[in-house]
Amino acid sequence: MQPDPKSSAFAVFRVFLKLGLTSFGGPIAHLAYFRREFVEQRRWLSEHRYAELLALCQFLPGPASSQVGFAIGLQRAGLRGGLAAWAAFTLPSAAMLVLFAGIASSMQTPLAQSAIHGLKLVAVAVVAHALWGMAQKLCPDRARAAIALLALSILALYPGGIAQLGVIALGALLGLRLCQTSTPDTGSGTASFISPRAGRTCLLLFAALLGGLPLLSWLLPTHSVQLFDGFYRAGAMVFGGGHVVLPLLESRVVETGWVSADTFLAGYGAAQAIPGPLFTFAAFLGAADSQLGGVTGAILALCAIFLPGLLLLTGVLPFWQRWRQHRHAYPMMAGANAAVVGLLAATLYQPVWTSAVLSSSDFAIVASAFALLLVWSAPAWAVVLFTVTARIAIDML
Repeated sequence: MQPDPKSSAFAVFRVFLKLGLTSFGGPIAHLAYFRREFVEQRRWLSEHRYAELLALCQFLPGPASSQVGFAIGLQRAGLRGGLAAWAAFTLPSAAMLVLFAGIASSMQTPLAQSAIHGLKLVAVAVVAHALWGMAQKLCPDRARAAIALLALSILALYPGGIAQLGVIALGALLGLRLCQTSTPDTGSGTASFISPRAGRTCLLLFAALLGGLPLLSWLLPTHSVQLFDGFYRAGAMVFGGGHVVLPLLESRVVETGWVSADTFLAGYGAAQAIPGPLFTFAAFLGAADSQLGGVTGAILALCAIFLPGLLLLTGVLPFWQRWRQHRHAYPMMAGANAAVVGLLAATLYQPVWTSAVLSSSDFAIVASAFALLLVWSAPAWAVVLFTVTARIAIDML
């Protein structure tokens, strides 16, 4: 399938910019916005084609909503359209978080500290809500629940980045044995918008960067190379949704001292209040980095965390129909996704809960925020407003 000759990258940019400014609610909500905009209203692609793109992007590591948007841009206006879609959807929230990083370090008044504490409590409620939804979807049977529990137990005893990657790999291997009921669907596949040669080039580049950046970081130990390496590897290992990037980034930037734990959680809370992809949290961390920081750090971190997912998507598109029929593909993904649930559960406790919930009033606020998300389906920005206001009001009493 060739890009639509009637469409331009600017037209794609304009439509996605509107979505980047108005798409609140996280990746699941983003995918619903995309369906309404591009399937129902603009008819840029069919219901079946959209479902195929969604299945592919959920199968791959990376930010699913951004990958779907990039694929729609590819279909509409070629590579320029894909890049235009990604930039327009990503830059508004990234810019907001960079601005927040610029003022967060100077917020030392009691009122500002209460607001930052409230943002940290938002992170607890949001991660708990994400965990609840992912557990129901990704651990629907005893086998996958057992994989998730094993991953949680390992990470509770041995926290750290290497253990996180290890439990995902272990989950994939256990999936081969325990999740054989997870089989590929046999429907027709999505058409490719790029050539097999270009796909192979992107896959080779993805692998070269994943293996070569750690070596380059060792040979050339500058902070900019280490920063790019850390964020690239985090983006390459995220299965199951944007919230899963939290433990990977925490182990990279907090444990190394690049960003303080309080700043990390405050930025994550702020990321819930704005539209656009959650991966733009990387822009905040790059801007708040203790050694590089500013716009330079934000751009480096932002490009590094999105690049692996976009390279993988572009590389796999020409071969997806054949790969999706392999009998081992879906069992391995089912096991890996179950392990991701355990990973997120471990993160909910440490550092999210232990760093934010410090009193009975904190617990009451978190419980209320969680109920607003789960029972009343409140939008994320409203939960942020409630949580920050409640924390400030209690501290002022």
